[in-house]
Amino acid sequence: MKRHLFTGLCCAFLVSFLASVPLLPAQAAQADSGAYKPTVGQVGKDVVWVPTSQDLIDIMLDMAELKPDDKLVDLGSGDGRTVISAAKRGVAARGIEYNPDLVALARSIAVQEGVADRVTLDQGDIFESDFSDATVVTLFLLPKLNMRLRPILLDMPPGTRVISNSFLMEDWQPDETRKTSEDCSGHCIAYKWVVPSKVAGTWKIHGTTGERKLVLHQKFQQLNGELHEDGRSLALTDAIVNGTKISFRVDGKQYEAEVMGEELNGTIDGEQSWKATKVQS
Repeated sequence: MKRHLFTGLCCAFLVSFLASVPLLPAQAAQADSGAYKPTVGQVGKDVVWVPTSQDLIDIMLDMAELKPDDKLVDLGSGDGRTVISAAKRGVAARGIEYNPDLVALARSIAVQEGVADRVTLDQGDIFESDFSDATVVTLFLLPKLNMRLRPILLDMPPGTRVISNSFLMEDWQPDETRKTSEDCSGHCIAYKWVVPSKVAGTWKIHGTTGERKLVLHQKFQQLNGELHEDGRSLALTDAIVNGTKISFRVDGKQYEAEVMGEELNGTIDGEQSWKATKVQS
């Protein structure tokens, strides 16, 4: 379970929502034992605590397309449900949570759920923490916090997946949106972004006679630009960057390429090889 919503939203609606969210067996045991139990609406550093349904957590982890070598970090990890669920899928998972009581509770649940060896639960401020080694970032934060995080996320390695419960990143449009199939009264939608390579600039295309230049303009994962050749300027269409891959159509041909730092390596119409080097940002 996790937190996050304006204090003013803590009302009977949220209490009802909390009651509808099933507990993991270890969470139920903690509650029955009289151990620390978070309550909906309790005030945190920047947010208040509100739970995430297990169904939506499962959807978020599905969207992340987890691989065995992934490293997941959950920002504002609450009682650790997302982290524990990720660890049960076999990946290394880390939670960062400001409330020390929630951290202690999450650590206890991780032990009882048998995933303590794959889980790290840190007490700290997400804005003062280093999570640059993560390949997947999950969060359930307010839009204003998402926007504080956005420049940090965009500087993470291309291909990093970012999955948000309920809240967007303004004009950085999500690559994918899914909604829980459960009867859901609130916090039912997950959004996914893939951190794009930074490809804006001028690229020199090699391997052909004459000078061919590719000029790319970028807004997050969206691209536009022109191919300059033989005195002509040809506009790109269907141009996009997906992590470390770019694709576009120009002059009736489909270009695909892998971004490798200052180089592009790919194919034209899936057959002819092409390569470009960045000459100007």
